[in-house]
Amino acid sequence: MKRFRRNPDENDPVTNLDPDGEGLFLRDQERKFSVVLQDPPSDGVLESGQDVRSFDVLESSKEERVLEVKPQKVVGPDNDYAPSVEARKDELLSGLLAVGHHERSCVSRYQSVLYRKELLHKPSPHLISRLRSYEALHKRCGPYTESYNKTLEMLKTKHHLESTDCNYLVWISFSGLGNRILTLASAFLYALLTNRVLLVDPGADMVDLFCEPFPEVSWFLPPDFPLKSQFNSFDQKSPHCYGRILKNSTFANSSRLISSSFVYLHLVHDYDDQDKLFFCDEDQTSLQKVPWLIMKTDNYFVPSLFLMPSFEQELSNLFPRKETVFHFLGRYLFHPTNPVWGLITRYYHAYLAKADERIGIQIRVFDTGTGPFQHVLDQIIACALKEDLLPKVSREKPIINQSQKSKAVLITSLSAGYFERVRDLYWEHPTVTGEVISVYQPSHEEYQQTEKRFHNRKAWAEMYLLSLTDVLVTSSWSTFGYVAQSLGGLKPWILYKPENQSAPDPACHRAMSMEPCFHAPPFYDCKAKRGIDTGALVPHVRHCEDMSWGLKLVDNESEL
Repeated sequence: MKRFRRNPDENDPVTNLDPDGEGLFLRDQERKFSVVLQDPPSDGVLESGQDVRSFDVLESSKEERVLEVKPQKVVGPDNDYAPSVEARKDELLSGLLAVGHHERSCVSRYQSVLYRKELLHKPSPHLISRLRSYEALHKRCGPYTESYNKTLEMLKTKHHLESTDCNYLVWISFSGLGNRILTLASAFLYALLTNRVLLVDPGADMVDLFCEPFPEVSWFLPPDFPLKSQFNSFDQKSPHCYGRILKNSTFANSSRLISSSFVYLHLVHDYDDQDKLFFCDEDQTSLQKVPWLIMKTDNYFVPSLFLMPSFEQELSNLFPRKETVFHFLGRYLFHPTNPVWGLITRYYHAYLAKADERIGIQIRVFDTGTGPFQHVLDQIIACALKEDLLPKVSREKPIINQSQKSKAVLITSLSAGYFERVRDLYWEHPTVTGEVISVYQPSHEEYQQTEKRFHNRKAWAEMYLLSLTDVLVTSSWSTFGYVAQSLGGLKPWILYKPENQSAPDPACHRAMSMEPCFHAPPFYDCKAKRGIDTGALVPHVRHCEDMSWGLKLVDNESEL
């Protein structure tokens, strides 16, 4: 359900949803007020002729009571929940998405096109072809297929002696929601490059958040997978950890063959020099014939894949524009489930749809102590005004003539304080341009609760809503912002990370590309076997704007 303030009184309670994988929860002792639209049925689409009910203000305690008012009919060509044929003409995103999915199981797959601008860049024919080939591979080798069952037997014998029809990459659900989305896209790209089948550990909530991306066969790892109970204990000390295998003297031979049926890849931010050899071609050759690779990571490691000679040409064919990697993979893989899609669309239509322009401001504060902080607020306002994202206000004389232009500002933050101050600024004072500014915040959770299912459902909705804005301001280092900008195809204004609790000057700067940042890349030359600045090797891999040691993909305009 979505919540909003009935009036600008600061004492009117509002429920919360935080920005960095952080969601919404009700406090039983508080009074809540909501305006909601009824969720579609569990299969995701209303039957033809069925009404969508709108509801007025309700009071919520432990048990929420909903007061019905008037029905509102949603019209469409095929059924009453479907968009028009004209609006849906590119619902498959120029071939990026496959046919064959049952629409009712995942409404967002077909309706997302209604909420976004037309794709600025089209997926390459090679990417489309490779995705169709991967889907065929996944169908042939996915869970409980004959090939899957055969390869699974190797885990029970703990070694393999013969080649297999299908090799697998298992992604372990790990870290916050923003990190999980970025790392899952990274894992899928690696699987695509190495002809492996990606299987996703569902963790506590992945099934609740994301639709199945591949037709007919699930991407979720079966619950009876033999190694599943060990996932939480896998680390650099595990016997099957690749970094540890490299340190083991018994592996130091010319053949570099791995006889084990599985290898654990530790690509978490604390990985060491041996773990980082994963990004060397010689080591990829060693891993090539291992039937099962088990990966744990909290890094968007895609930029380092672009520095590997064995992948270079294929990646260039897949992504002629380098900065579109997560944009396309994210739009292909991550479709909100029907309950999450209901949160997104209800909030969008209630607060954002009618505005002439939508501005997203994603606030992630790493300072210790209790916020909101004045220097952070000053920085946000300074950025928005200097970059002409929001108009100045007149504090002395009223401006009677209002323009017809309206701007809706969507703020996501753990704290409600920034939203309240920005809201009050544009409520108490007219803008010098006469524009009408509306300010909204879906939630303010105060602290991160990544272990909570409903929390992450709401967090995913907020990421997606930010991606639907026209312009975006994000916080340095935040994977939540990376997901929003890349899904939306946006080059955000990035707020510099404050130092010594003072607002930076300048307050923000424009991103080089819409790609996320790889926060912990290796700095190693695999051929020369020495350290090197990996952000200075090729024009399309540079250091990040918000993290000087990180790497991100950019486009060299002279090559386009």
